[in-house]
Amino acid sequence: MGSLIQSVDWLAIAPPTVTAVVALAVLVADLLLPEGRKPLLGWFSVAGLLLAGLSLLPLLDGDRAPRSTFCLTGVSDRDACSYTADHFTLVIQLLVLGGALLTALLSMSAVRDQRLPEGEFWFLLLSSAAGAALLPASRDLATLVVALEVASLPAFALVGMRRGERRSSEAALKFFLSSVTATAVTLLGVSFVYAATGTLHLTEVADKLGHVDPRLDTLAQAGVALTLVGFAFKTAAVPFHFWVPDTYVGAPLPVAAYLSVIGKAVGFTGLILVTVVAFPSYASVWAPALAVLAALTMTAGNVAALRQRPERPHSAVRLLAWSSVGQAGYLLVPIAAAGYADDPAHAVGSTVAYALMYAAVNLGAFAVAALVARTSPQNRITDYRGLYARRPLAALAQGFFLLCLAGLPPGIIGLFAKVTVFTAAVDAGLGWLAVVMALNVVIALYYYLQWTAILFRPAEETGEAGAGEGARVPAPLSVAIALAAVAGIALSGAPQLVLRFASGALL
Repeated sequence: MGSLIQSVDWLAIAPPTVTAVVALAVLVADLLLPEGRKPLLGWFSVAGLLLAGLSLLPLLDGDRAPRSTFCLTGVSDRDACSYTADHFTLVIQLLVLGGALLTALLSMSAVRDQRLPEGEFWFLLLSSAAGAALLPASRDLATLVVALEVASLPAFALVGMRRGERRSSEAALKFFLSSVTATAVTLLGVSFVYAATGTLHLTEVADKLGHVDPRLDTLAQAGVALTLVGFAFKTAAVPFHFWVPDTYVGAPLPVAAYLSVIGKAVGFTGLILVTVVAFPSYASVWAPALAVLAALTMTAGNVAALRQRPERPHSAVRLLAWSSVGQAGYLLVPIAAAGYADDPAHAVGSTVAYALMYAAVNLGAFAVAALVARTSPQNRITDYRGLYARRPLAALAQGFFLLCLAGLPPGIIGLFAKVTVFTAAVDAGLGWLAVVMALNVVIALYYYLQWTAILFRPAEETGEAGAGEGARVPAPLSVAIALAAVAGIALSGAPQLVLRFASGALL
């Protein structure tokens, strides 16, 4: 019988706890502050996210064993814990809190310009970030599902924040319905797994799934399959991707940026934890399924992005949305490879490395899109024509971000991340998936390079005033673009740093 007396390691749970406390403080401050002082809430939120990020530093001691809390001792030979701050957790928490910080900087001017309710916006953003920071540390299925919902529920409200605008309401409804379906399926899967194993802790589930009672085998298989389907919804894997383009276009632009990076990180982290940690004995079931999903997702995303043509009035945000579906396919490849590989932890490190690269450059691309949207609210691809003549630094930054996503020099980190994922597939014997990925990288080159070329074309060809002309760029937006560019350039200069950091994310 396990002990029910819990000792809480407050340092281990600091990152999500600090974020949640700041969210509550913002909500209270919103009631007390006069209308003219409401912009202070944004700066308070940025400071809170910085503080949450700094709380990771004491946990980054590489020589110390992972810190765990909320443990049941004496349940088996090893303690079963609900919260573990290991290297994998810390890397993903760094990605989540860094991404939320850049999103907060992006949101400063957007909240004011679009007259969004400030208190509600910052409370919802911080609440979602707290759930996303809790998720990688979750080591039991109940905590995992709760963290997933804490990250997702505020996001529905953020998407529909532009009140009175039909597209925003429609986007929120699509996102809500698809996510609720995913949650229902996940909960059904988790309940089946619990019925078959009698435990919710991931390490215990892994032990007991290895020798399930033959009469419960079908129930266990159904539980594994349904749990994976739920997380596939969250990662926007095909065929559960239909909500992405409309949601990104309808949401306020910083919220679309947040969903494209943090929303994905949440889904992929959950997927890694349930497959590699909880269901390794069922690798013969989930590995081929994820490999097929990866191939379908990258192909569907890139082909749809290819159809967003500059000569038609297509939205740049919709192109970024389809591009993010394609990138999700690449992120799935190493998780599928983990089911075949002798060293699944190494394959997981490839996904983490790719996610770190993708987070920095994709948020940067959305930041430049937010700059263009200030003078061209439609944010069409043609609105970027001649951006170099008007805002040379913004155009160079956007060109760099797009080349990173394409995996071309000078975006060396994008190339290295793709090679790492490619190597993981080849090492696991998934040659056919590596070929599909190579073809998709070539397809993606076309639309990334086409958009990059538009940035440097003379604006006179369109016969209209260009985007970004004459408007002063708000300081927080400039800082967000600069931070993303500095991160991309630093990582391109020393790609081995991110690869070494991610390879430490061994579960």
